Amino acid sequence: MFIQIDASLPQPLFEQVVMQIKFAIAAGTVRDGEMIPSVRDLSRQLAVNPNTIVRAYRLLQEEKILGPQRGVGLVVAEHSQAECLRQRKEFFKERFNSFLEEAARSRLSAEELGEIIQR
Repeated sequence: MFIQIDASLPQPLFEQVVMQIKFAIAAGTVRDGEMIPSVRDLSRQLAVNPNTIVRAYRLLQEEKILGPQRGVGLVVAEHSQAECLRQRKEFFKERFNSFLEEAARSRLSAEELGEIIQR
């Protein structure tokens, strides 16, 4: 699984990890029953404190996106793709609405907005 984090963003690192795992599941890159990297492996790969990954994984388990599998580790829970798809859609809907509100506040014309969206 390929995850990238950006420490310059205002979003906490553990939230970035959570979102990227959800997006990977939504896209089908990571499938039901597939094992995810261990805390140690992912923290080493991302060069972050292991507690950051523990926090992200705990949140994903609370949401029942990930689940423990005896002798293996954490795996993607069955039927989690539908929930991740729903959450991904909601995430972008909220961001797009914020974008439109900001465009309206800055008096961006419909033509200018159309050009931006078309790109």
